[in-house]
Amino acid sequence: MLREMVRDFVSEFVEPQALEFDRDEKFNLDLLKSLGEMGLLGITASEEHGGAGLDVVATVIVHEELSASDPGFALAYLAHSMLFVNNLEFNGNDSQRARILPKVCSGEWIGAMAMSEPDVGTDVMALSTTAVQREDGSWVLNGRKMWITNGCLDDDGTPADVVWVYAKTGTDVKGKAEISTFLVENGMQGYSVGQKIMDKTGMRASNTAELVFEDCIVPADNLVGEAGDSLIHMMRNLEIERVALAAMSLGIARRSLDEMNKYATDREAFGRQIRDFGQMQRYIGESWAKYRAMRAYIYDTANNMGLGNAGQRLDSDGVKLFATTAAKEIADAAIQVMGGYGYVAEYVVERLWRDSKLLEIGGGTIESHQKNITRDLAKAPEVIND
Repeated sequence: MLREMVRDFVSEFVEPQALEFDRDEKFNLDLLKSLGEMGLLGITASEEHGGAGLDVVATVIVHEELSASDPGFALAYLAHSMLFVNNLEFNGNDSQRARILPKVCSGEWIGAMAMSEPDVGTDVMALSTTAVQREDGSWVLNGRKMWITNGCLDDDGTPADVVWVYAKTGTDVKGKAEISTFLVENGMQGYSVGQKIMDKTGMRASNTAELVFEDCIVPADNLVGEAGDSLIHMMRNLEIERVALAAMSLGIARRSLDEMNKYATDREAFGRQIRDFGQMQRYIGESWAKYRAMRAYIYDTANNMGLGNAGQRLDSDGVKLFATTAAKEIADAAIQVMGGYGYVAEYVVERLWRDSKLLEIGGGTIESHQKNITRDLAKAPEVIND
C-alpha cells in the first residue's frame, strides 16, 4: 500500500516537474512540504509526535520510488527525513522531540544536518567548527559547514529552519577531539547561509549550501545528549542513512533499466529491433542482473535492520558500496543503448547518470566503505561463513 501510494504521488506530482527543476537548479520546497500531509516527512518518527512510526523497509520503499523519478528531490527528502528527523527521534531528549518533531513531521519546518566542512569530510574528528559554553549554560558556535543539503531553502538565502550541527567542544582525557551535537534554529543570532552552491554535476533539484555560524548563540536546551556524544549519534544514524542512499540508487537503476528496455524495442536498425543485437543484449542483460542483485541485498539488509541502534555496518556499507556504483553503471548502459537520445535531458537517463555519481561520494565515500568492510571482516571473519 505504501509503494502504491508513493508511486501514484510520484506519477502525478514529482515526474511532471523533474526535468524543469533539474534544468533550472530549483528546489521544489512546496512539493517537499506536501509529503508531510502523507505522513512521510517523519516516516520513522513516533506517531505520538506526528510521525508514521514505520521501519527501515518502508524507508527504502519511499526513497526508491522518489528516486525512480527525481533523485535530486529524493535527496532533499533524505536530508530532512533521515539526517534530521530520524536523528532527532532516536538521539534527542523528550523535550526536544516534543517541541520540534511535530513541526518537521508536518512540513512546517524543513531540517538539515551539518557535518562536512570546507576542509573536512570523511575525517570527522578533524572538525574545526567549535562550540564554547558560557556561564549561563548556552553555547557559542563558530565555524562553516559545506555541502549541506537543504541548508538553503530558496534563492533569497533563507537557511534551513532547523539544523543538526556537529561541533568540537574540547578534548577528552586521551587528547582526542570531543564532538558534540547542537540543534540550531533559523533566527538564532549568528546563523546564516554563506553561499548557495550552484553548477553541480547532478542532484540539481536539491539546494546545497554553505552554512555559517559566527558567534552563534545556542541555548543550553539545544545540546543533544551530553557534550561528547556525537559519535554515538553518528553511529546510530549512519546505517539507515546509507541504506536509504542505496535505495536511491535502486530507484535510479530501475528507471534506467526500464527506459533502455523500452527504447530497445522501439528503435530499429538494419530492419530489426536493436534488442536483437548482441551488444544491446549485454547492456540490458547485465543491467537486469545488477538491478536484481541490488534489490535483494538492499531489502534483505533493510528487513534485518532495527531503528535507533548500530551493529549492521558491514551490510549498510556493503549495500551502499555495491548499489551506488551499480546504479551509475546501469545508467551509463542506458545512455549507450539509447545513443544520442540517451545523451539529452528529455530522455531522463542522462539526468539519472549525473545524479548517480553523488551517491558514490555523499553519506560516506565508496573508499570509506571499502575501508570499513575490510576492518570489520578482520575483526569478525566468521561472518563470511555464516
